[in-house]
Parts: sequence; structure tokens; C-alpha cells
Amino acid sequence: MSKKLVDEILELLWSMKEKGSSSYAELIKNIGDNNAPEVVRKMEKSGLITVSDDVVELKEKGYARARDLTRRHRLAERLFHDVLDVDMEEIENTACEMEHFLSPAVTDSVCSFLGHPPTCPHDKPIPRGDCCSKYKHTFKPIVTQLKDFEVGGQGRIVFIVPTEDSRLERLASLGIIPGSIIKLKQKKPSFVIEIDETTLAIDSVIAECIYVKQV
Repeated sequence: MSKKLVDEILELLWSMKEKGSSSYAELIKNIGDNNAPEVVRKMEKSGLITVSDDVVELKEKGYARARDLTRRHRLAERLFHDVLDVDMEEIENTACEMEHFLSPAVTDSVCSFLGHPPTCPHDKPIPRGDCCSKYKHTFKPIVTQLKDFEVGGQGRIVFIVPTEDSRLERLASLGIIPGSIIKLKQKKPSFVIEIDETTLAIDSVIAECIYVKQV
């Protein structure tokens, strides 16, 4: 029984459940794999699901696994979209690969890094994890673009995502490198930052390249 196909079936069942569907026929059609009917039968025998006529339901073990898969997938999408600026067309396939090997600890780290986002880039809900349980509201991400940072805030540069290599060299020459501590003094009419007791004015395009974590 292919683990990858089992995971795909469980994740699809979770998505169908969100839409209020539990149709066996719909499941088989959307999976689009000739081995799916046999794998579904084996999944039923292993206690992951129940099948009755045209109704497929997740059992406790299958529900937990489907939930975790969906959470990892949608967090990966959010990471690629918000932080790594991966093209939307590439996000889905990349997230599909990542969901199979992210450990629970790494998944929680990614979730915390992103500020416990409630939805993926497609506006689908991200199942909450243990790391989210103490939060009752949506918090700002731990790492944000400098353009979204609060005036007066002090942060450590986590990474820089320049659109041009020459821009990275220019920033480095100004001392704007990962690990540096900066203070945002103003946003308008231009961004003004303080770094190593030096005050610098930068434009909004550069501010979008710099990601900081508040300290």
C-alpha cells in the first residue's frame, strides 16, 4: 500500500469534509489513480476510514493523520508564499512534497515562525496545533518585512530577499546584513533606519527586501 497515495486520499477526504462531502465516487474520481479503490479497501481494513455504500468517513486514526497532513501542507504553502515568494503555480507541488517529511517539531516551528496563520494562501483554514493552543487571537508573524514593522521598533535582520544581486551588495556595504540590529525611525516620506549608530534613508523597494524579527 503506497504511503504517498494513502496520504493523498486522507488529505482529499479532509478537503471534502470541509466542503460537506463524503462521497466515495467523488473521492475516487478526484484522486485519479487506478490503484485508489484497492488502497481505500486496505485503508478501511487498517482502521483509517469506514466505507458504507457511497459514504467514506475518517476514523479517529485517519482523522488525526489527515489533519496533520493538511496542516503541514497549508503551512508549507504559507511559508513559500509569504516568506520565500515562490510563484503561486509552484507552491502546490512543492508543498505536496514537504508535507510528507516535516516532523511535528519542525511543523510547530514553522507555524510559530509565521505567527500561527489561520489560513493558507488559498484562504483555506489551517488546522491548529499545540503551539497555537494558547492563542485566542491572530498574532502578527514573528518575522515581517521591514515595510510592515512598527515605527520605533527594534529588530534583528533575519534574512534579505533582494530582487537583484547588486542590491544585496549595496545593502551589505551599508551594514544591512542578516544578524544586524536595526531600529525603524520613520516610514514616510522615506524609510529611515538606525543601524550601528548610523542613520540611513532607504526606499520602499529595499524595505520590502528586508525581513526582521522584533527584539
